[in-house]
Formats: sequence, C-alpha cells, structure tokens
Amino acid sequence: MHPAPSVIIFTTLSGLGFGLLFFLGLGLPDVSGWIAFTFFFIAYALAVGGLMSSAFHLGHPERALKAFTQWRTSWLSREACFSVAALVVMGVFALGAVFFDAQWRVLGVIGAVLSLITVYTTSMIYTQMKTVPRWNTQLTPLLYLTISLAGGALLAGQESLAPWLLALAGGVQIAWWMRGDGAFAASGTDMASATGLGHGKVRSFEPPHTGTNYLLREFVYVIGRKHALKIRGIALALGYALPILLMVLPLDSIALKHAFAGLAVVSHLGGIAASRWLFFAEAEHVVGLYYGKR
Repeated sequence: MHPAPSVIIFTTLSGLGFGLLFFLGLGLPDVSGWIAFTFFFIAYALAVGGLMSSAFHLGHPERALKAFTQWRTSWLSREACFSVAALVVMGVFALGAVFFDAQWRVLGVIGAVLSLITVYTTSMIYTQMKTVPRWNTQLTPLLYLTISLAGGALLAGQESLAPWLLALAGGVQIAWWMRGDGAFAASGTDMASATGLGHGKVRSFEPPHTGTNYLLREFVYVIGRKHALKIRGIALALGYALPILLMVLPLDSIALKHAFAGLAVVSHLGGIAASRWLFFAEAEHVVGLYYGKR
C-alpha cells in the first residue's frame, strides 16, 4: 500500500493523543489548574491534529461529515462517532479539572473508555480488510491499543508503568511482523484466483495496460526486504528500546529526569512513525496479483 504521509501522521498522533486522554481520564496524573490545561492541550493537539490530517487523504475532504452517517456498517464512520464522543466527554472532564479543581471521576472513566474504543475502531478499519492479509489479524487491534497505551503512559509521566507497556507493545510489534511476513502466502490467494482463470499455474504474459492507474499507485507499493529490515530496526530502537532505557536509568537530578523523559517521548514518536510507514509500505494488496506484481 502507498504510505501516504497524511495517514501516517493520523495513525501516529491520534493514537498517542487518545492514549494520553485515557490516562488523564483515570486521574493519571491527578492534575488541576494550569498543569491540567497543559496536559489536556497536548492530548487534544495530538488527537485532533491526527484526525484532521486524515481528511487530507480523502478524495473529497469537503464530504468528510458524511462519514458520521454510515456507523452501522463502516468502521471509519464508527471511528468518527467515537472520536467525537471521547473528545466531548473528556472536554467536559477537562473543564472541571482546569477551572474548578474538580475530578469528575465517573466522567473521566467514561471518557477513558471512549478513547480506547476510538483507537480500536481505527485499527478495525485495517483489520477487516481480507484483501490485505498482513492486516487481517486480531494482532492489528492489539498492536494499535498497546502502542496507544504505551505512548499515553509515557506522555502522562507514568515512570513505573510506561517501561512495561513499551516492552509489551514492542513484543506485539515483533509478533505482528513475524505473522505478517507469511500472511500473504498463507492466504491461499494467487494469480489464478485473482484473474478468475481457475486453479492451477497461471503467469502474467504482459501487464493489463501500459500506463499506471489508481490501483497501482495506491495498492501496489513495493519495498525491498533489505530496506524493510533496516526500518524495522530503527522502529524498534527508537520506538521501544531507547525510551525504555531512558526511563529506567537511575538519575538523581530532577531536571535531568525531565530532559530524559522528553527525549524518550521524541524517540518514541519517531519510532512509531517509522513503524506506521512500514505498516502501509509492507501491506500487500491482492489486487497486485492481477498486475503480476506479487
């Protein structure tokens, strides 16, 4: 699949933002006043910024509001509905924490649950696609949820919890890659079934047409395995290993701890962006078989 920058930004930032909203809803950290304002500002900037960037991948961004009308059948529509619900509920919760020094705990828990559901609906947009065997696994929502929780814990300053969640997310990431590498072959789809020419050995004599088209641009992106392995290493190092190391280092200086925590967030963000790029770049759509590209 073509790794569009807008979708990479969307999946990276929104997951991190809703992950932070989850912890804020649970009172982790238990903040109020201007400190609460800062935390909620960061969470909303990430979540809303990510959601807004996804609109740029639409053919007709001006029709984005129609996404809310298909919630019965579309995971994208469900994502839109739950994201708005989570942002509204957490917005009211934030008002209490910032202006009234009040922790409306029930409201916070509801907002936290809605935030996680939003991340889940995002993951299901890809999980449901049987035409992309690498995505079509329950490891995909698990990957999205663990990364969101790990990043949220990191931003929320949960020093004791964040390293464990980062390690868990890293483990799920490795399992997702390992399963995905054999997913296309295991799906049983080949050129014979893709072209409708029956069972047996079918090969491409020549491409269906001489020029490119939308399907080739969007669904037949090819990345060399050597480059994919390098980017995987970068994603693991920056997204998981380095943040864990920075979080567990024994430091006496508070200022140094804060500096290392900030560096851990930046490193994690870069690593997840790399893994999200691979999420799309390595996704093999079965339509590529029709064009003899797989």
